[in-house]
Amino acid sequence: MPRPSLNDLAAFIAVATHRSFRRAADEIGTAPSTLSHTMRALEERMGMRLLNRTTRSVSPTEAGFQLLARLQPALTSLDEALESVAAFRGSVAGTVRINAPRLPAALLVRDVLPQLAERHPDLTVDIVVEGRLIDIVSGGFDAGVRLLASVPKDMIAVPFARTLAFICVVSPAYLDRFGEPAMPEELQRHRCIGHRRPSGKLYRWEFERAGQELTIDANGPLVLDDEELMVEAAIKGLGIAYVADWAAETALSDGRLLKVLTAWMPAPERVAVYYPGHRAVPPALRAFLDAAKDLEKKGLNEMDQSGSAAIDR
Repeated sequence: MPRPSLNDLAAFIAVATHRSFRRAADEIGTAPSTLSHTMRALEERMGMRLLNRTTRSVSPTEAGFQLLARLQPALTSLDEALESVAAFRGSVAGTVRINAPRLPAALLVRDVLPQLAERHPDLTVDIVVEGRLIDIVSGGFDAGVRLLASVPKDMIAVPFARTLAFICVVSPAYLDRFGEPAMPEELQRHRCIGHRRPSGKLYRWEFERAGQELTIDANGPLVLDDEELMVEAAIKGLGIAYVADWAAETALSDGRLLKVLTAWMPAPERVAVYYPGHRAVPPALRAFLDAAKDLEKKGLNEMDQSGSAAIDR
């Protein structure tokens, strides 16, 4: 029997793992029809059915499950062997796919990718901007970016950049007209800019002080699903916005926005790049992680120089 190629076996692993020709094809970078043809040719070459197919699903047969169980560790060992000598090539090439919300994605473009492009000009970074939490493995991503507290437990997380804090911001003109709320409960009589989450639900504003936690249904004349637009709406005096400080830092520094309810805002949170812990780290992803770690070190050094305590990692 002719020996199947490594590409065919890797394609089988993708289909058997995702149980979907479409998702496996997205991961590999080919068409589902091409992948289906490859699987049929593999089955013919091996003389056995490896996959059960219906119009709605695909799953391994008993033989397919056994082959998958033996192939996965074997190909992982092969990836590790190839990675161990990658440094001798002198450069990193290929594509690393990242899933990230808009604000961290903007930070990556501004502070991480220029350094990465300088070090590895043959490396392609494919960033998909998405607010909802997804399974990065089934989505075909090498890594994701999320708040550290929301990273799945089976993933390896690498904190990067400075902390992110949620704040309430408002324009000076709005304060002159409507006054400043002293307590979160007073927001009920103010005009608030609503935040629609990727799930479609409205975000309930979260506050805490001295162990007391509050959630407020903020009502107002406007609902948006993009924090940069929320900041712009607040600048225009349309209401109070509850946003990440990263989104409002420019408007705060030049006085177009002011913070309110500062004593009630939750503690800052860490942002992290995360990736599967059970896989060998490809050279392209390793290069990306190294650049993200450099940004983390830069942020901690700047905090030390400003007299602030470095974050305990």
